[in-house]
Amino acid sequence: MKDIAVNKKAYHDYFIEDKYEAGLSLVGTEIKSIRKGKVQLKDSYVSFIKGEAFIKGMHIAVYKEGNRFNHDETRDRKLLLHKSEIIKLINKTKLGGYTVIPLRLYLNNGKAKLEIALAKGKNLYDKREDARIKTMQKEAQKAMKRY
Repeated sequence: MKDIAVNKKAYHDYFIEDKYEAGLSLVGTEIKSIRKGKVQLKDSYVSFIKGEAFIKGMHIAVYKEGNRFNHDETRDRKLLLHKSEIIKLINKTKLGGYTVIPLRLYLNNGKAKLEIALAKGKNLYDKREDARIKTMQKEAQKAMKRY
């Protein structure tokens, strides 16, 4: 599996609860741009409309050689999930405080797959605590490397 795009901001801003793998419904020039690595997940999220999951805000750059058949860069794309997974995610997001965000986009046997996660937002003090723990781990690694 080859990672195309990773949402590093997601791990900084959210507590990750559950992870799911979803397929994407794409048009021809989108998969070509994905294979070139022209994707950005930073401000994207998953919403549910009439019992179906859609990813909003995911930016896939225009395919240079696509001429008039090119796609819209930030259009809503349908996620391919099992019905039971969609129902579970809808119920958790209605519960409150939870959201569904993309973590990474990768190719698996030539097909684009999106790893999505059920996440809960972090407060500012949680982010500071994570940063403090990360710096302590780095210092410990440096100290171990010296000896």
